[in-house]
Amino acid sequence: MLLEIEEIKVSYGGVRALLGVSMDVQEGEIICILGGNGAGKSTLVNTICGFVSPISGKILFKGENIKGLTPHLIVRLGIVQVPEGRGIFGTLSVLDNLKIGTYLGRSKEEVKKAFDHIYDLFPILKERRKQSGGSLSGGEQQMLAIGRALMANPQLLLMDEPTLGLSPLMRKEVGRITKTINQMGTSIILVEQDAHMSLRIAHRGFVMQNGQVVMQGLSSELINDPSLRESYLS
Repeated sequence: MLLEIEEIKVSYGGVRALLGVSMDVQEGEIICILGGNGAGKSTLVNTICGFVSPISGKILFKGENIKGLTPHLIVRLGIVQVPEGRGIFGTLSVLDNLKIGTYLGRSKEEVKKAFDHIYDLFPILKERRKQSGGSLSGGEQQMLAIGRALMANPQLLLMDEPTLGLSPLMRKEVGRITKTINQMGTSIILVEQDAHMSLRIAHRGFVMQNGQVVMQGLSSELINDPSLRESYLS
């Protein structure tokens, strides 16, 4: 098992945001986490990455409890997030945004290999590497955010609402890219409100509501579940 989350609870100012969430990710798998606004999806992602401290529970990555570790140590272990809202540096060039993903001190050969990989995945980023990140379209900025995360060579990639604010065509492209990244060997947690896209590419899904997992199963089963279809697929 790559990642195991056991009964994680999180509070913000006395208000419970996560009420004992448990889930797991196997190596080579895409899991999607579905749910409406306020369901606890982003809180869970930020807890895994060390930005939020849980009050109880365990987060095991390759058998090691990483709860309480700082975000930069978690990145070093191989967990990297593509944040909601992209979080790129608009005044920096595309090239410099990508370089930020190499801050872990990799060798020149590893960095060159990473750039080659990103430019193969996203040719548009190579074409526009000298442009500022803020001059890119929304879809191109999302590609840049994903590319920057991949520069750190993650074993587990957490993607928080990557299709938010994108056109239907670009949402489809993000889904294709996500599947390609997974086929190249990276396990993925995909947090989304676009249930159609998520369940088409994920192996398994978890549905969150009010800080709890209320449904889980194979994507092929969830996509045909009547209650899920009524709530998220209508």
